[in-house]
Amino acid sequence: MTSEVAESVAPPSGKSVERRSRRRRVVRVAGVASLVVVVVAVGLGFGGRAVQDQLVYFPSRSALPPAASVLPGAQDVTLTTRDGLELVAWFVPPSPDAPARDQAVLLAHGNGGALSGRASLAAELADRGFAVLMLGYRGYSQNPGTPSEEGLILDALAGQQELAARGFPAERTIYLGESIGTGVVTGLAAQVPPAGLVLRSPFTSLHDVATTVVPVPSLVRFILDRNRYPVEEQVAISDVPTAVLYGTTDDTVPAAQSIAVAAAAQNLVEEVEIKGVGHNDALWLGSTVADAVVRLADSVA
Repeated sequence: MTSEVAESVAPPSGKSVERRSRRRRVVRVAGVASLVVVVVAVGLGFGGRAVQDQLVYFPSRSALPPAASVLPGAQDVTLTTRDGLELVAWFVPPSPDAPARDQAVLLAHGNGGALSGRASLAAELADRGFAVLMLGYRGYSQNPGTPSEEGLILDALAGQQELAARGFPAERTIYLGESIGTGVVTGLAAQVPPAGLVLRSPFTSLHDVATTVVPVPSLVRFILDRNRYPVEEQVAISDVPTAVLYGTTDDTVPAAQSIAVAAAAQNLVEEVEIKGVGHNDALWLGSTVADAVVRLADSVA
């Protein structure tokens, strides 16, 4: 018995001590590495939260020129949002020789540039008889405020109210969104349903777009807490007539996401696939989109 106890407490051999020491070092190194990963991830997350607006939105900082200098007959308007911002936007009346319509289009552009870059599309719509309200977002073109999902939807609501005051209530208005603007107009439609929705290059959600670049869903979700834009979810629960347009070679919003939005839409009127067209091609500023708006507007008139 005594010999057994003595053997159990005998000092370990040199090799045994070395193996234990090596294991402890490995554990310590692994622990430090794990801690570094966590710290970096959290640091990126908080840093991303602090600058997420700069990661999502790319506004023009230059002041807009007078609307009429770009689009004859267009008017500068001031939109007052529920949170007290005054934003410059443009109202484009129907062209004088256009066919008579009693419908308007609320145009929500993408995350880059300014509404002036969509002037040719507004002109195409006006030539087809629509009144067009071109949204001026907060934080764009010297407008006050900082863009965010909630903020841009408030901007769109102010635009809808401006159209209503001009005799175009939501039931006679088509909401037209491009790229991130599809998230803006579907968010608005959840509050104030329009006559129809035209979604150009829609994504399923901004989170899904981001994970194609940063394949860490939990980190992306953490960073994009203020900018989710759940387009697919919103069209799935809306009975608003909807048209979806997308290009097959879009390198910003994968075509598969636009296809998924079309598949999810509860009231899909049309799905338009344009082969060989990317996200920012000039085609999107001309007759292709304007004609799709006409088809949808005619179907709900």
